[in-house]
Amino acid sequence: MQNLRTIKKQGGFTLIELMIVIAILAILLAIAIPAYQDYTIRAQNAECVSIAAGAKAFVSETASSRGDLVDGALAIDSDEFVEPASTVDDDGNGCVMGDVTGNVITVTSLNGDGGDIVFTGTQGNLSDAVVWECTTSVTNPNHVPAECR
Repeated sequence: MQNLRTIKKQGGFTLIELMIVIAILAILLAIAIPAYQDYTIRAQNAECVSIAAGAKAFVSETASSRGDLVDGALAIDSDEFVEPASTVDDDGNGCVMGDVTGNVITVTSLNGDGGDIVFTGTQGNLSDAVVWECTTSVTNPNHVPAECR
């Protein structure tokens, strides 16, 4: 008779346990989503740096062949320098190649808050390589690519 009266215990989670799990997930998502968005914009701005790489190589090669790096307005022959295409998508995010004036190369970022990424080349001696310094007007420091920090 005692076998018939055995109470079967049901398994499962209580309501409070489920609420604790949901609260933990909400906290993790509140931290992860902004960090992911910053990472995405920083990666897009790194693409702007890579767009400028062709212009940097051109200016460096021109300085090497001429024997000096010309400050200010450098007459760049349009037949020699092929400007890279802009990478603006349908949402208006991307990079636009700006001016190449002498030793200054400007790329405009349309990602996040946007801003200009400016590369300035300097050359110590005639035999030295051109050293590029990056400055930016991107307002959020989390959106600045690693090369420009």
